[in-house]
Amino acid sequence: MAATQHSRGSPSTGYGCPKTEASSSDAPSGHVSDLELLRQNGERLAACACGVCALHMPGVLSLGRSKRHPSQRKRGHRIPEQAEPVHGYCGAVPAHRLMSLDASGSKHATEEWGDRNSSPTVFRSATLKWRETLMSRKRPFVGRCCYACTPQSRDKLFNASIPSLGLRNVIYINETHTRHKGWLARRLCYVLFVQERDVRWNMFSHNMAEKVLNLSSVQKTISNVALETSPVAGQSDPKSINKVKRRARRILQEMVASVSPVLIRLTGWVLLKLFNSFFWNIQIHKGQLEMVKKAATEMNMPLVFLPVHKSHIDYLLLTFVLFCHNIKAPHIAAGNNLNIPIFSTLIHMLGGFFIRRKLDETADGRKDILYRSLLQAYIQELLKEQQSLEIFLEGTRSRSGKTSCGRAGLLSVLVDSLCTDAIADMQIIPVGISYDRIIEGHYNSEQLGKPKQNESLWSVARGVIRMLRKNYGCVRVDFAQPFSLREYLDSQRQKPVPSHLSLEHVLLPTILSSRPNDVVYDGEAELANSRDLTDEPYRRQLISNLANHVLFTANQSCAVMSTHIVACLLLYRHRQGIDLSTLVEDFFSMKEEVLARDFDLGFSGNSEDVVMHAIHLLGNSVNITNTSRNNEFFISPSLTIPAVFELNFYSNGVLHVFLLEAIIACSLHAEESKSYTDGVGNTSQGTISQEGLIRTAASLCYLLSNEGIISLPCQKFYQVCHEAVERFVKYGILLVAEEEQEDISPSLSEPSWNKTIPDPLSWRSDEEDEDSDFGEEQRDRFLKISKSEEHQQFIAFLQRLLGPMLEAYSSAAVFIHNMTGAITEKEYVQKLHKFLLTRTERNVAVYAESATHCLVKNAVKTFKDLGVFLEHKQNRDSVLELNSTFLPQSNRQKLFEFILRFIVL
Repeated sequence: MAATQHSRGSPSTGYGCPKTEASSSDAPSGHVSDLELLRQNGERLAACACGVCALHMPGVLSLGRSKRHPSQRKRGHRIPEQAEPVHGYCGAVPAHRLMSLDASGSKHATEEWGDRNSSPTVFRSATLKWRETLMSRKRPFVGRCCYACTPQSRDKLFNASIPSLGLRNVIYINETHTRHKGWLARRLCYVLFVQERDVRWNMFSHNMAEKVLNLSSVQKTISNVALETSPVAGQSDPKSINKVKRRARRILQEMVASVSPVLIRLTGWVLLKLFNSFFWNIQIHKGQLEMVKKAATEMNMPLVFLPVHKSHIDYLLLTFVLFCHNIKAPHIAAGNNLNIPIFSTLIHMLGGFFIRRKLDETADGRKDILYRSLLQAYIQELLKEQQSLEIFLEGTRSRSGKTSCGRAGLLSVLVDSLCTDAIADMQIIPVGISYDRIIEGHYNSEQLGKPKQNESLWSVARGVIRMLRKNYGCVRVDFAQPFSLREYLDSQRQKPVPSHLSLEHVLLPTILSSRPNDVVYDGEAELANSRDLTDEPYRRQLISNLANHVLFTANQSCAVMSTHIVACLLLYRHRQGIDLSTLVEDFFSMKEEVLARDFDLGFSGNSEDVVMHAIHLLGNSVNITNTSRNNEFFISPSLTIPAVFELNFYSNGVLHVFLLEAIIACSLHAEESKSYTDGVGNTSQGTISQEGLIRTAASLCYLLSNEGIISLPCQKFYQVCHEAVERFVKYGILLVAEEEQEDISPSLSEPSWNKTIPDPLSWRSDEEDEDSDFGEEQRDRFLKISKSEEHQQFIAFLQRLLGPMLEAYSSAAVFIHNMTGAITEKEYVQKLHKFLLTRTERNVAVYAESATHCLVKNAVKTFKDLGVFLEHKQNRDSVLELNSTFLPQSNRQKLFEFILRFIVL
């Protein structure tokens, strides 16, 4: 339906800042489109909900003629002469104290933490029992250390007052943040603030290139490389040594950073200006920064920041936040794709150093011993001089909105530094970063399979100009609790590290029931008994676990933003569209769900205003029409490619909150469909075996393991799935069939689990404590799915969350039938991606977002790990061919059916 225009003579809605007096007679006249006003109000109200302005915002949106909000008169509205903000968007007032005025002028509490009288929705009903507790609770404090792996670090740096310190908007700067007062201080507050930051020349390392070259380990490596390249066999002549030294100097010239305190101050001032122009705020938790400060000043060891990677602005953002809090700027490991003229010099002077994507390989694919030695020596020297590091473990920006699995590269250098006693210890700090909207906007081009455009000075300049012309909403940076790397490594030596079982070993026996289940994983026994870091399999597994442990913590620390929730609701709750009022109700209810699971939100304020703010930022990905019914706005997602890819990117920002529950929901469907297909189970009573449900969920966890980090490496999939099932019982979504427990025997009604599913999917293991609550004596129990309409809708919502992934994987299983011979992986990925895009264009696909390039690559990787494809190298290209196990069509069909049973059609 087309939008209509109305002339409204109603009184002004009265959007006025309490520090700015405006007369209602100033209201502009003329006819304005309601849809345009909705867009304007979405930016004007929610994005500027600074806490003080929220006091005067109407509880119900009233479109039409209104006063011009002060934030529209001057971009980057700030509250003059106010104390440092703590809560809310800019944080001037605690969220639970925010009040709003309705059209009649009566006060009522905003629904951020208060109650509402609207009818229950699916999300609110799912945790109805928790409602009383939830409404009186404070924001959750995220990022605590793992109690199993780093118990000592968990008790350090933290005290009971830390969570209550609240939030702060980093880019809100006025005279109260300086040592000066008066009119001139207000005018020059940015300059004074930057000048008063503690940045000194002697805080940073200098002449690092010469120091590294003179190290005995580097000299030895240079001699060995010269010996290999010498024309005389077995002898290294001076000419060869000098040639290798010149190459080493060139490498260090590109690698080594040269920090300039003057440039850091200048950049700090520029970023204050820029960030205020295109971000509404950058929120941090003061308690988290307090722990980081203590670690920097009291622990007497280097800090290593390990953030998630979502945008190019991440590099500057973390340094800027630390600079504002007088914490020494870290040396940043950046990919050599950013080594471009002029820009590379700036990065070097701000602490950045460039590294190759593949640390050990040269352009021709050979091992580069010299480069590895120089990099390790450089990082060790930085750590010895108490310099901080910033490393992005994912290796590249996330194109899907999900946190990727970690890469061991530089992390292995840190671990080796401890193992050789070059460094006594270091503090590891996972960092979560959340954006309302990333400055890149989207990665639609790459998700369509187009090659990534190389960075250039011109592309950087265009990006800055584009940023200045747009608004990117709010940003949240969360610092997890620092932990000792040595403590983590020592704790791992004291307990068996679970051997990394391939998907082929774990999952294939489940898919192909004819396969034997007693397959012994090569190297499993050696890995289980080894505790020596010189043992390569043990070392690789330990570093991989550490990387995933850190990234899981960082991902759990990421706040959920308003755009994430709105995109998720539109794609997987109201895919056909919904009235604005209903969307606001579900938005409020989903906030409750997020908070109930101890995840934090990156926004506050009136839900209606925040929803409009999110709709504005999502732009053309959301369609808005004006219905004739009660003059209500109808909001629907754009389901065309590539708009749906963009919505999926932001929707994935909330996926980690519900991921395990979504896996349980899909496993419920799989168990039901298996019972109907096989005639096994208790369909007449409508019950499901809890043991079978958990094992099925664990198998789905393995299948989706390349989509991200599902659980901490110190936990088994069985354990986390069991806990998720218990939460379903607690919510009332699953009911214990107590009256049938005595009548139903697992041995009679269910297949013998230890015969049908391999041991890696089970809870019990050799390293497990004997007093575990999940001992062999515990009897299986049977569950029923609640018939409540709200619970059924909630389960359906959870199942839809995994719909795009499962559809991509099932389509990839179908496409295997087209494979006739050996083919390069690059070509196969292109053909599979084209197949998925064609399904979407012909409206065959249920989820158009299943055709993203990221899902295609992950599906191919999963099938390689599963043993569907055999991989070998040919002229540096990866070549795939079908494994003999899957040559029979029946086995390919079994793979397809295994995935299909999780999909709700």
